[in-house]
Amino acid sequence: MNNHFNKGLVLSSLGSFWWGFIGVIYFEYVSFIGHIELVVHRCLWTTLMLILTTTFISKWKIFIKISFNKKNLIYLFISGSLIFINWAIWIYAVATERIIDASFGYFIMPIISVLLGKIFFKEKLNNKRILSVILVIISILFIIFFNLKSLPWVGLIVAFSWAFYNLVRKKINVDTDIGLLIESFFIFPFALIAFYLIYKNGLNDFNLSNPRLSLFLILAGPMTVIPLFLYVRGVELIGLGPTGMIFYITPTLQFIMGYFYYNESFSLVKFISFIIIWIAVIIYLKDLYENN
Repeated sequence: MNNHFNKGLVLSSLGSFWWGFIGVIYFEYVSFIGHIELVVHRCLWTTLMLILTTTFISKWKIFIKISFNKKNLIYLFISGSLIFINWAIWIYAVATERIIDASFGYFIMPIISVLLGKIFFKEKLNNKRILSVILVIISILFIIFFNLKSLPWVGLIVAFSWAFYNLVRKKINVDTDIGLLIESFFIFPFALIAFYLIYKNGLNDFNLSNPRLSLFLILAGPMTVIPLFLYVRGVELIGLGPTGMIFYITPTLQFIMGYFYYNESFSLVKFISFIIIWIAVIIYLKDLYENN
């Protein structure tokens, strides 16, 4: 039991660290490439990598079984659209020096998920979780009231797209990797058409004559799939409660990288808003700890 817990702890921590540190450095490094082309490459190479992993671990029978369920396909089409929005807005955030705003989204995302769970699944909320939700709402209203221009809309899109993605995926019981593969198949044709149009108009950075850059773009697949697999495996081993706490490694590192390494601006209004969010997170984490 201890070995399982320790393994889950390590894997989920590595996944969270990857998202918060390695992922930030990678997408910042390739951010000079057009946003659209980078999103397209992320979709294309993620799909191809998932095809390889599905073949390697022999899960095509599970893929076929899930694919023949109409309800699964409808929900996975919706979740695929949401994950595409999430990927696109994250790449935009990194490319336009809004990493701190994106971290705002990942700080509030678990608490938004708690609210959605109450609305759509009638999940019970104790006083601490209700207080966390109220503080998140106060934080957002504070920014709107005092400085609407500094509203971290990037972070809000990140938070709500990811929270609704989790909500939709909760409606169906499918393997995370196979579900992501089907979602990627829905996105793939549009990504392929976009890639063709970019290439046809000479706007592409991907070029076999520049193997170094092409390799970095291909890495968009592993950069997406590897941390997801690590984190999900951690969830399977130790549950949502502990991994929910570990997840906060991601936005914490994103915030540190954005502020201290990439020198992003941080207004007083936004700082006060973040303090309110951090209080909400502390209350939420305390509740998770006490109930797990």
